[in-house]
Parts: sequence; C-alpha cells; structure tokens
Amino acid sequence: MSVPNSSPSASPSSASKPHTRWPVAVAAGIVGSLIVGLLVLAFLWPTKTLEPHNLPVSVAGPEQAVAAFQKALETASPGTIDLVTATGRDDAVDQIKTRQTYGGIVLGGPGQSPEVLTAPAAGPAATQMLTGLAGQLQAQLTQQVTASGGDPNTARVTVTPVVPLAESDPTGTGLAGASFPLMMGGLIGGVLISLAVVGVGRRLVALAGFALSTGLVLALVLQTWFGFLQGDFWLTALGIGLSVLATSAFIVGCSSLLGRAGIAVGAVLTMLIGNPLSAAAIPWQFLAEPWGAIGQYMVPGASNALIRSLSYFPDASNTQQWWVLIGWTALGVVLTVLGHFRSRPAMHVPDASLDEREPQPAPA
Repeated sequence: MSVPNSSPSASPSSASKPHTRWPVAVAAGIVGSLIVGLLVLAFLWPTKTLEPHNLPVSVAGPEQAVAAFQKALETASPGTIDLVTATGRDDAVDQIKTRQTYGGIVLGGPGQSPEVLTAPAAGPAATQMLTGLAGQLQAQLTQQVTASGGDPNTARVTVTPVVPLAESDPTGTGLAGASFPLMMGGLIGGVLISLAVVGVGRRLVALAGFALSTGLVLALVLQTWFGFLQGDFWLTALGIGLSVLATSAFIVGCSSLLGRAGIAVGAVLTMLIGNPLSAAAIPWQFLAEPWGAIGQYMVPGASNALIRSLSYFPDASNTQQWWVLIGWTALGVVLTVLGHFRSRPAMHVPDASLDEREPQPAPA
C-alpha cells in the first residue's frame, strides 16, 4: 500500500519577514549615530559657546569714581559687564529687585569702602562674577590704603546679598532644576492627549484640565513640600499651569495638523531647541547672540524666567513672559482647530441635482 506524499506544514519561521538588506542596515546605524550626535550637540552647544559678557550690573557713586571704575573694568575685562548707572544705593537695589540688573557696585566717596550688591536668586553665575569682582576691589583698596600709610584692616569691601535664596534651597539647584518638570510635564501631557483623545472639543477640554491639575500638583510639590519655589502659591500654580499648557497645546496642535509626525516636531522645538536656549541656570546674556534673546521667546525660557520672578522678584515686570506663554497656547489651539477641519472628509456632491432625477414609480 503506497503512502501518499504529504508536504510538511509551513512553520512560523518560514512566513517571517525577509531579512533587511545590508545597505539599509548600515544606513540605519549611521542615521542613529547622527541623531545621537544631534541630541548631544543640542544640549551641550550652549555650554560650549558660553561666555560671560554683557552682564547688566548697576553702578552708583561719585561721577569721577564711576568713570575711573568703568575705565579700569574695560581694561581688565572688556565686554564682560554692562554697567547701568544708578542714582544711589537705593536705586541700585531697586534695579536689582526689578530684574533690570543682576547686581550692583556702590562706590563711596573718599574714605568710604565700596559695596557689592548681589542677587543669589538670579543665578549662581552672576553671583560668582560679582563676588570675584569684590575680591579685586578689595585687593585694590588694600593696596591704596597701604600706600597711603593707613591700616589695611580698616578698609573692607562689603558684599550684601539683596535677593538671597531660601533656606530650603541655599544653592539654588532646586530652583534651576524646576525647569525640567515644567518642560517634561508639557511634553508628556501633549503626547498623551494627542494619542488618547479624539475630537477637537475634547482635546481642548483635556488640555485645560491637564494644565489646572498639573499647576496645582507641581506647586504643592515644588513650593509647599520641597520649598524650592517661594511667593504666592496660587500665582505660582497659575504660572506653572500656563507653562505646561503652552507646551502641551503646541504639541497637540502639531499632532492635529501633521499627524503623529507633529508630535516629533513639537518635541524637537521644545526639547532640542527651546530647552538649551532657555538659560535656566545662567544669564541669557551669556549665550551666543542672538540665541539668548531668542530663547526667552520660547516656552522653556519664558516659563523659567516667570517662575523665578514669581518666587524671588515680585517687583519685576513679567508682562513679556505671560504674553509669550499665552501666545504659544493660542498657537496650539489654532493649530488644533485647523487640524480638525483639515481632517474632516469632504462632502460628496452628487452629479445630478434632485430636480434632474427621473421620477420613480409609486409603490403599489
């Protein structure tokens, strides 16, 4: 009895996808390395090009003393400090508290020691520069007193912190680190709403609810619990909520208009461009021109400046930061609405109108 030939059933491995071609595999590795290089360049380029220059600092004192100090400063460190004239010590303090300058130099008259005003809450970089400048002034003053035959121990340059940091954050690392949850919160919210919520109205409602709840949660953690942020709690919560709303609304808008590729566009503009240019821990004047100024008109830069001012500089004007965040939020809403109408299917118009149709026979 003959046994019929039967072919074995196809195994799952025989139905697998064909192997990737070698040129494609090599190209994938090269493209991946270029993406990693772009990420490293985006985050480290501002640090590489960082250079202390054009730091606004108030100066007050007799006209001759100010002129001599400015000349000596330009000779020793040209372009490093941009002196802003103040009518007196009180005016210099007011300029610091309103964030017009990062510190001040008060030059006394004959027989009076200079005073250096700092604002540690404005950032450690400017404070270190002014502290070093105080050391240089002290060396010059000691040399002058010694040359005149006086006692150098009686001449001391006073360093006064006008806007100090909170005791819960003495180094300011918590305040600078608060920029990360603001950026990541907006990214996470925008991606989740883009993928999980369908419908323009529902997306806008989800954005509003996300902003309100995130503002309250982060304010409770960063201010009430950790003590990194100061100032009025509700105003801080509003600033945080608007910051994450501006990022998430923009990502949702890009996603609505461009599909999932829009999520990548929003993330690149926020994380790879806006965040490195935000100058969260340094004066934005230190970045290469004009990138420092451009960064203040993006969401990370505006939100960092706003939260720092709300915490430590209540007298400063935050109009620019509020409007920048409102503008990005409005842009995201407009893109979301445009994407909704763009994705709606076109209405089918029949070739013949109802009047041109042939009459149908009446049913029996």
